[in-house]
Amino acid sequence: MDFQELLNIMEKLRSEKGCPWDKEQTRESLKPFIIEESYELIEAIEEGDPEKIKEELGDLLFQIVFQCQIAKEKNEFEMPDVIGKISEKMITRHPHVFGKANYKTTDEVLLHWEEQKKREGKIRTSILEGVPETLPSLLRAYRLQDRAAQVGFDWDKVEEVLRKLDEEIKEFKNAVDTKKRNEIEDELGDILFMIVNISRFIGVNPEDALRKTISKFISRFRYIENTAANQGKNLTDMTLKEMDVLWDEAKDKKK
Repeated sequence: MDFQELLNIMEKLRSEKGCPWDKEQTRESLKPFIIEESYELIEAIEEGDPEKIKEELGDLLFQIVFQCQIAKEKNEFEMPDVIGKISEKMITRHPHVFGKANYKTTDEVLLHWEEQKKREGKIRTSILEGVPETLPSLLRAYRLQDRAAQVGFDWDKVEEVLRKLDEEIKEFKNAVDTKKRNEIEDELGDILFMIVNISRFIGVNPEDALRKTISKFISRFRYIENTAANQGKNLTDMTLKEMDVLWDEAKDKKK
């Protein structure tokens, strides 16, 4: 099956005799599915399962095809226009590959990208512009900090960042003592922002790190639930110490 066949399937789903659900969808109604499919693809990539990656790539591609079909019905653009646009952009932004430019480093490439965006009319009044507000907060903080670092607004050593984190934790503790919710929230935000900064500084994506920790938590907590059930116990009747024992067992089994 080729790509055109997929476009034909989508068009038929939206036709008069197509699927009622598909015909009812709009750009706005499909937004949650785009996000969901993206994260399911990320999960498949992290699991390293080629078959699952293939399936999730298809699901995400279908969302793109869906959006293009809606645009086609509005006489705005079609899939070939989307493909043409991104192809043109990639060729223009990679003159060191498709032209005669001679960029040797990633920094040189990124500098060219910014200059090219200006030539395309994408003039920014701030280097922080262009980072979507709809990104998850951890990822958005990471991208904003990375932008600022490109112009030298950064620490030289990780030890400096860690000292700043210690400072923020101290301020958070003081805020907790005041019992003022606004101050506590503000200082907690500063800690999270610093954690992201540390992640960026050592080359770890905080969104990925937290997602993996969440998966680890789920796995260990399910072990507690299953083990307790096998022992005929209810979690609500167990003490924290008893659950901690099972938690340590789950950690040991994983090792």
